Amino acid sequence: MKLFELKGSKREGTGKKAAKAYRKESLIPCVLYGGDEVVHFTVTKDSVRKLIYTPEVHIVDLTIDGKNGRAILKETQFHPVSDELLHADFLQVFEDKPVVMEVPIELEGLAEGVKAGGKLSKEMRKLKVKGLYKNFPEKLVINIENLGLGKTVQVGDIHFDDLELLNAKDNVVAAVKTTRVSKAK
Repeated sequence: MKLFELKGSKREGTGKKAAKAYRKESLIPCVLYGGDEVVHFTVTKDSVRKLIYTPEVHIVDLTIDGKNGRAILKETQFHPVSDELLHADFLQVFEDKPVVMEVPIELEGLAEGVKAGGKLSKEMRKLKVKGLYKNFPEKLVINIENLGLGKTVQVGDIHFDDLELLNAKDNVVAAVKTTRVSKAK
């Protein structure tokens, strides 16, 4: 998993009025929780942009006023009209505590059903996974070479070492749908 370095500074005021003042200065109010204490801090818009606007998953190497720690981006809040970032929540991670995260999916191989004229449909982009953060891959690779026409790959069919999938077992990850061309054959 990729490492993203982020520097922040503790914020004095909390609440609506203080948050608005920070946003006017182009700072994003953030919260770090999961450790011994909850830390309120701010980061610049530019420093956090590449972390938020990407489909990839990162471990954040967070430095707040000289104190280092590892965290993951847990939640973001955006303005409903301007779509501007308003707030970010970070969860502190430890070597021995499991975390829940969404990891992107990548389909690998050419499905048999596609060769027969079907159309591949990727139904899910990410899977919710629980495990130690050091065991998380950058993406979950699923082999679909044996996927026939009209068949699906469900969450219950997939297994990854050292990771627990938390999505419903009957959720469809990928499917090969029949087309008019495949019905004519």
